Amino acid sequence: MQFPDGFLWGVATSAYQIEGGAADDGRGPSIWDTFAATPGAIRDGSSGAVACDHYHRWREDLDLLSGLGVRAYRFSISWPRVQPTGRGTPERRGVDFYRRLVDGLRERGIEPFATLYHWDLPQGLEDLGGWRSRDTAHRFADYAAFIHGELGDSVRFWTTMNEPFVSAVAGYAEGRHAPGAREGHGSLAAAHHLQLAHGLGVRAMREQAPGSHRFGIVLNQSPAVPVGPGDADAARRFDLLLRRQFTEPLFGGAYPADYADTFGAISDLSFRRDGDLDVIGVPLDYVGINYYYRRHVADAPPATADPAARTADDIGVDLTRLPDVPRTGLGWPIEPAGLTEALTDLVRRYPDLPPIYLTENGCAYPDPQGPPFHDPERIAFLDAHLKALADAIAQGVDVRGYFHWSLLDNFEWAHGYGPRFGLVHVDYATLERTPKSSYAWYRDLIRATATA
Repeated sequence: MQFPDGFLWGVATSAYQIEGGAADDGRGPSIWDTFAATPGAIRDGSSGAVACDHYHRWREDLDLLSGLGVRAYRFSISWPRVQPTGRGTPERRGVDFYRRLVDGLRERGIEPFATLYHWDLPQGLEDLGGWRSRDTAHRFADYAAFIHGELGDSVRFWTTMNEPFVSAVAGYAEGRHAPGAREGHGSLAAAHHLQLAHGLGVRAMREQAPGSHRFGIVLNQSPAVPVGPGDADAARRFDLLLRRQFTEPLFGGAYPADYADTFGAISDLSFRRDGDLDVIGVPLDYVGINYYYRRHVADAPPATADPAARTADDIGVDLTRLPDVPRTGLGWPIEPAGLTEALTDLVRRYPDLPPIYLTENGCAYPDPQGPPFHDPERIAFLDAHLKALADAIAQGVDVRGYFHWSLLDNFEWAHGYGPRFGLVHVDYATLERTPKSSYAWYRDLIRATATA
């Protein structure tokens, strides 16, 4: 595997999945606190109230980063921790936590990559409409400008949104993520307002930023593969839902040509306004790409006969026909070639795309009883996907770094604490951290590429 000089090796986490301290130091409730309290919403009935207790154990976790040898750490800032209701007076104790965190990273020679929104919207804003509401985009811009002003002396890389598709579709259409809504127009409005918030946030931060700061967004990119010859149109519709309703406004300067035909029956699209595309398409310094697996798509009748009653994901597709390939512990197909395809296809569609960081890639498996926690499946997954990444780079894709998901086993959203994505095992009863064999493998890879 060949990687460019200066290639940035890192790991990633998110606030609600690891921090805990949900009621500490003035933190307000998020939509995930509310959702997790809903009976049946989380598979094991758990929540992120304690998670990995990173809020109190952050020094130990930064030492794990140092031992791993990563040069970058991608983390997210909890909006309700620094602004409990999503508006108004900031909570200084929350801001001070992130100050300690980024200063600790700098002391260890690790570049902070801060994500401003990884799905934990303050519940106070959801009560006012959440991402369905245009006002939430403006509140996000205020929050972005504030926290950037507080931490901008130590943080150079700023990501506005993590996977707006998941926030908008899993949260407002499928109902399997917070806030648990199942809507048509509301989900499409959420997707639009998340992108509008991104553009407004970048503008607000750039106005007060030195030229060395870098601004980007993180998108999940799963190529849509037709199951058979008659499924090409279904794959196109799903590609619109997952990728193109975001990539076209962000990088193409337009709404997708087939957007109104696909979604016009469930929404009047009144959330769009003149000038929005100029805001959404603000020039970026990088784009983060998350890749886990392809989506294999077959045609199917819509689940709801009345178009006006359909959710945004009810577009006549069947995603259950998975290929005969190895799978992770979550049942996700392992298809490293899909990573090469996702990256090369994105650059083909948008030749002026800014540099790319692979900001999430990883797998969940049940860990054996231990220690030692030997996880050869994760090592094999990593090796295969890094080779696929190197292949994309060899084909001319400008990839500047790789972030493994995740540093720690953590709260895996609606799945609870069953799936384990970490390089480090977390005993959820004692919160003891134990590096797995994949931690040592990744550490040795980083050392080898640094000295090659």
